[in-house]
Amino acid sequence: MSTCWEFLSRQRIWTIRNVSRLRNSSICHSCKSVQARRKLHISSDGTLEIKVKPYYVTTPIFYVNATPHIGHLYSMVLADVLKRWEVLRGSRQAILSTGTDEHGMKVQRAAELQDIPPKALCDTNSDSFKALAKRANISNDHFIRTTDPQHREAVEYFWARLKESGHIYETTHRGWYCVSDETYYPDSMVEHRVSSVTGNSFMASIETGNAVEMTEEKNYHFRLTSFRDRLLQFYEANPGWIVPSNRYAEVKSWVENNLEDLSISRPAGRLSWGIPVPDDPEQTIYVWVDALVNYLTAAGYPVWAPRSERDQGWPADTHVVGKDIIRFHAVYWPALLMALDIPLPKRILCHGHWLMSQLKMSKSVGNVVNPFFAIDRWGVDPLRYFLVYSGAMAHDSEYNNDFIVERYKKGLQTGLGNLVNRITRPKQWKLRDAIVAVTTVPSEGSDPFANLTVSMTSGQLSIFTNAIDIHIEELESLVRTVSHHMDELNPTRALQEIMAWVFETNRFIATMKPWHLALTGEKVLLEQSIYYAGESLRIIGILLQPFIPEKAAMVLDRLGVSPDRRTLQDAKLHKDVDYGTPLVSLGKGAPSSLFPPLAVED
Repeated sequence: MSTCWEFLSRQRIWTIRNVSRLRNSSICHSCKSVQARRKLHISSDGTLEIKVKPYYVTTPIFYVNATPHIGHLYSMVLADVLKRWEVLRGSRQAILSTGTDEHGMKVQRAAELQDIPPKALCDTNSDSFKALAKRANISNDHFIRTTDPQHREAVEYFWARLKESGHIYETTHRGWYCVSDETYYPDSMVEHRVSSVTGNSFMASIETGNAVEMTEEKNYHFRLTSFRDRLLQFYEANPGWIVPSNRYAEVKSWVENNLEDLSISRPAGRLSWGIPVPDDPEQTIYVWVDALVNYLTAAGYPVWAPRSERDQGWPADTHVVGKDIIRFHAVYWPALLMALDIPLPKRILCHGHWLMSQLKMSKSVGNVVNPFFAIDRWGVDPLRYFLVYSGAMAHDSEYNNDFIVERYKKGLQTGLGNLVNRITRPKQWKLRDAIVAVTTVPSEGSDPFANLTVSMTSGQLSIFTNAIDIHIEELESLVRTVSHHMDELNPTRALQEIMAWVFETNRFIATMKPWHLALTGEKVLLEQSIYYAGESLRIIGILLQPFIPEKAAMVLDRLGVSPDRRTLQDAKLHKDVDYGTPLVSLGKGAPSSLFPPLAVED
């Protein structure tokens, strides 16, 4: 009896003290770094005020020569998770920009093949990407189209400044050009190949495998080679600028071995669909210069008062890109910004591709995944969950319906859904009663453990006491661990850590056997086990909001967590003692579960 009394007394005192302490804490661990981002400003009335630069994350702008595929959705979801995480932290405004890249040779040729004007093709396919962002619950603040008038003005201004600064010159260029990749390749990056379908030989990019053609034309060039040393010095000083590290190594090697001045225009006679070069309508601005400027356009460029770019988010905190466009973002883009003394983006997150049967998705092969069909089949949050949980940065990932079913059943249905049901639905206990019992300060002279019985041996008791001790210790480190992974731009690892705690909490419940404690009348242990399981689920629900926002909200609704108590600062043990009464009906049977059985599993 004394062992049980000592443990539970210690547990009760620890809980009461920390409820008080954590209620009064003013700033969470992961928000402390915000202090470094604060900047003093003089307001219009002459008073001193503190401003924090908004967090600014971008997706690539997606090429509209074809409809969206699952890779586009993956980029959107990653950026959305990063933005929502910053909103969860609650320390500053967060901005997400996405959109469509609508100029260039690929769009021009695609429109010609369909016998429609390029703008008509752009309008239709751009609407598809906008619809995908809405269907996938992407919280974008901007949707940029490179055919927008304000973007054209930004590109023209950007070009004019480059030319005024002496970074552009005109010359005749001869080299291997790839229409699919919209870029020139040096001799060292092309090779002879034979088509496995037609048997015809062709020259191809070693990097992408796409066909190249020898062209010679007069156009404008950007003095990219003059920035070689500055780029390498920047990489050396900022080794974490590109995530993951293998992409950093690729970029650095490319600059060291393949850097050439960049052709940044095309003859209008060959490419008419684009922004004309200012003062030279015979040339069209290179699509990648046009496209990259979109990140500035969304941040209000060029209408910036001195140092006001910060107010709209620039420099971008994170560019999310696929591995096929890392060179454009990590070589061309920083050099162009250096040329105009514009601050560089803070980091680049580069992800791999999605494969099917170990093959790159391709329309010619017929293995392209339509993201709208995938959302219809699996639901928005289950698909978001699969993409983030199973996606990879350093290498490619396999998209497979069987894998989605497996993730759904194990992680969401048996894991998270089962945990919610175990805590909120049983009639043997009520979560709210457990919260009140554990967190209420006992009145002077009362015996908080009057209902404690001695129906177990000391060995049996130690199993429970050890389980609670370990659970508390590990739960307190969860938010720090997840925050660390998010700070390192690793949402996959962050989600995996959260789900590992889902599984751990289910194991905790299995160890505590609250149904048995209810049956034997061990009320205090029952209340402790349900309380700490509920606290785990509350914190899990808060942390899951950036990843599966709709389902996470449903978890918190079922727990009875107030909508204004769902920030990262609330994700602390004992921080919220007012939840426990469901805000929604819990329903009955499997169909009312958070993750019901899949209707189609083939």
